[in-house]
Amino acid sequence: MTEQRTGISRDHVVDRYSSLAQLALAGGKPLDCSPEVAGDACFGAAAYAEDAPEAALRASLGCGNPLMVAELRPGETVLDLGSGGGLDVLLSARRVGPTGRALGLDASVEMLELARANTAGTPNAEFLAGHIEDIPLPDATVDVVISNCVINLSTDKPRVLAEAFRVLRPGGRLGISDIVAGDDLDPAKRREAERLIGCSVGTLTASEYEDLLTRTGFVDVAVRPVASAGGPLHSAIVQARRPGTA
Repeated sequence: MTEQRTGISRDHVVDRYSSLAQLALAGGKPLDCSPEVAGDACFGAAAYAEDAPEAALRASLGCGNPLMVAELRPGETVLDLGSGGGLDVLLSARRVGPTGRALGLDASVEMLELARANTAGTPNAEFLAGHIEDIPLPDATVDVVISNCVINLSTDKPRVLAEAFRVLRPGGRLGISDIVAGDDLDPAKRREAERLIGCSVGTLTASEYEDLLTRTGFVDVAVRPVASAGGPLHSAIVQARRPGTA
């Protein structure tokens, strides 16, 4: 698996994003990829056409818009894995309405502070401290799990997807934006591309993603590359469902 080809720790990733959050809290614009990268590699707020506070848009570090495929409905509970500055939680809260809940999970204290500031006045938005490999929620309590360019940062991707499966209710949905690599990509070129766009722990290929989701127990699995993320990597929409009836 990709996790075995890097010595980067989970704490290193958290520290890196805490620094980016501190920059955003100070009014700066965080950038999660190398300045030498051009094109669509750093999507951020460009993936969104919706009205949102400028501070939340400025702090967006995603590679897509998972809400485009999550199909959120009024009254649902949605969980954002690695919620960062809170943009997707804010927009999710609007979609699920006052009878629903939008939860964000992040391991960075600074990111949680930033997210709470960006969602102030949104009563159905809530943020939890913790790691995406150990979601601090009971089994079968969430209707939808979303994530925006975060799972590629995990040192234990199988554990993340197993946890997502665990907290989803039967029939619950997974809608993720993430970075994927081509199946036949030269290892050295792949590592360099990952370095440039900030995938410090390594990416999965589309087929690896599909296989991992299937082995976890998900059905209706689809991994669709949608745009270049710089060089040989692509942003992708990842969708799946926990079997059963909601």
